[in-house]
Amino acid sequence: MATIKDVAELAGVSIATVSRMVNQNGYVSKQAEQRIMDAMEQLGYEPLIFRRLADRSMPTIAIILPDITNPFFSELARAVEDICQQRGYTVFFCNSDNRDFKEKSYLEALRKRRIDGIIYASNYLTQEELNKLRRDNIPVVVLDRSSDTEKCTLIRCNNYEGAQLAVKHLLDIGCKKIAHIYGPQEIVTAQERLNGYEDYVKSFSWYTPSLMAPGHFQLEGGMQAVETLLLRHPDIDGIFAGNDFMAIGALKALHRKGVKVPDDIAVCGFDGIKLAEMIEPELTTVAQPIYEMGEKAARTLVQQIEARDTKFDAEVIEINVSLIIRDSTRRDSE
Repeated sequence: MATIKDVAELAGVSIATVSRMVNQNGYVSKQAEQRIMDAMEQLGYEPLIFRRLADRSMPTIAIILPDITNPFFSELARAVEDICQQRGYTVFFCNSDNRDFKEKSYLEALRKRRIDGIIYASNYLTQEELNKLRRDNIPVVVLDRSSDTEKCTLIRCNNYEGAQLAVKHLLDIGCKKIAHIYGPQEIVTAQERLNGYEDYVKSFSWYTPSLMAPGHFQLEGGMQAVETLLLRHPDIDGIFAGNDFMAIGALKALHRKGVKVPDDIAVCGFDGIKLAEMIEPELTTVAQPIYEMGEKAARTLVQQIEARDTKFDAEVIEINVSLIIRDSTRRDSE
């Protein structure tokens, strides 16, 4: 069996570099990452955590997440863990850092070790990968992502209508020029929220595509987007951010500029993470029932695992969102 030393020698890096990449606890350049991944594949090396899956006495599932530092995904993961532990399952958390090669390496290792099931909440699941898992009789539930893949259960919220709910609320409180901070457009949820915003406002005389700026679903991205938007349109009086993380970044940037929220610019986010009500001003948001989504995904996957001989039809379970109004849009005139 190949060792971490063998991988390091073949990749031309130190053992410490391989360890940092495997454990995700330090910087590794993209070039080194690729060499390490190629070496691991060539040698058939798998990290210890996956070798432990060979113990079939312990039923296990995995949840693949794009960014565990985003509170939305950590809250989802908590719900999955709660339900699975109640049913006697161990949960492995796989953080992909929004990198397709990491997701593929996780999927390959999990498939080889016959994981009992996978909840997939990241970005790069292809039909080819899904077909491999199906051939090995490994059930998959997709959570909060694209409906492009066939023959698996998808659990998601109505992003398009949620975005329009946010924009309508900002108009209702008197906003005259609303900007949008959007997430990565390779992610379908970000696309749908942008489309919901644009379709709602494009008939207004004030609308222009330059009212949209990328925030990459990150707090720092929300801060930078505010800088960009205020340079382009210093007269904006409303911002709809495509997730709460970016909205919190927007609030931080506005505070640093001395802009009063909501009197000068009102801000609405999307997701409903707990952090949104811990900040000042508390953030108005289009809330997904995050725990309910994770709970539903876990229960659905366990049901499919425990009835492997039963054929389950692919279905899309779309969960409604709700507007939670807080101080970031609550003006004195209301």
